[in-house]
Amino acid sequence: MIRKSMMIAGLLCASAALAAPEAYVIDNSHTYPRFEYDHFGFTTQSHRFTATEGRIVLDREARTGSVEVTIDATSVDTGFAVFDEHIQAADFFDTANHPKITFKADRIEFDGDQPVAVPGDLTIKGVTRPVRLELTSFLCMNHPILDRPACGANAEATIRRSDFNMGAYAPMVSDEVRLVIPVEAISE
Repeated sequence: MIRKSMMIAGLLCASAALAAPEAYVIDNSHTYPRFEYDHFGFTTQSHRFTATEGRIVLDREARTGSVEVTIDATSVDTGFAVFDEHIQAADFFDTANHPKITFKADRIEFDGDQPVAVPGDLTIKGVTRPVRLELTSFLCMNHPILDRPACGANAEATIRRSDFNMGAYAPMVSDEVRLVIPVEAISE
């Protein structure tokens, strides 16, 4: 009887360990958030940030999690150095006073076993607004090169520049901006 009780206790502990939240660190070499906007009606422009860090906690058993992302706004890459400086100026990102963009979420929404959205708070230029990132893809598996658990997702949202005190040149340069965030993260 004692042996049977010890086996049951061991199985319960093992089950609890399997159901524990999993923590992942964002892989900066495969995570390049970008933003897209209409430029005078001529084209849709797309630019990216090259320095991103953060942490994702995924609790599949409880079907929730958390996300913390920090983007170095000075890492904006338009492909043209003069334009990089222009959008880092006070009219737009004002990186001299606000060098970081952050997104923080204390939950992840699931549909069944699949994460589908991350509602959280986006802070740009010192202004924080609620933003819901919709996941257009999501996959966790063992990383084929690093041989460690990893997760990847593509997230999207549309925001208005004017909500973050960045409305210069609207409406000629669209106030609406589409955020596209491909993120890969490796287990801690």
